Amino acid sequence: MNRTYLQPLPVRMWHWINVLCFFALIVTGAQIRYRDVLNLMTFRSAVDIHNFIGFVLLGNFIVWAVYYLVTGQLRIYIPDPNLKNFILAALKQARYYGYGIFIGEPNPHHATPVSKFNAMQQVAYFNIMLLFMPLQIISGILMWDIKRFAGVIAFAGGIKFVDAVHVFLTLFFTAFLFVHVYLATLGHPWTQHIKAMFTGYEDEPEGVH
Repeated sequence: MNRTYLQPLPVRMWHWINVLCFFALIVTGAQIRYRDVLNLMTFRSAVDIHNFIGFVLLGNFIVWAVYYLVTGQLRIYIPDPNLKNFILAALKQARYYGYGIFIGEPNPHHATPVSKFNAMQQVAYFNIMLLFMPLQIISGILMWDIKRFAGVIAFAGGIKFVDAVHVFLTLFFTAFLFVHVYLATLGHPWTQHIKAMFTGYEDEPEGVH
């Protein structure tokens, strides 16, 4: 077996806190938006919990950013600056996801501590962590106190626009959860990537790359 220490403890802690926050925010957000349909909790409770968890998510995001900046590992999210190499790697990975995986071909990308993500994952996670997540947090903060941030909200296009951004990103992140879980089952065996988020280690049979 090839054993690789792929997920350090801070990354695993951040990941599972993020998971819990996402689920709590989705549930409470749905209760807030569809209060006439759902009856999971009172509207006031949903708002209070949503706000509290939102700030937990903000703190967790700051921890993530500081950790990756201090350790110099932020580069794992940045795609290859050589456009030709990046395109070739992305096409190979797309072929694997769309065809190769179904006929037993090996994954063209082998994750290591300094190269965790394939080209397609880099593009996805780069946008998620450095663009979509900050936008979601900012839009949430603006709606947390509309009066205090009235000037910023007006500058951004009004409350309807800020709300639309927040809802659209919520739908995106909800859909992403399903894709993320599916991709997490593509290891050899299928539990490999999931176990790594608990133990930190990925174990692969010899020759499986």
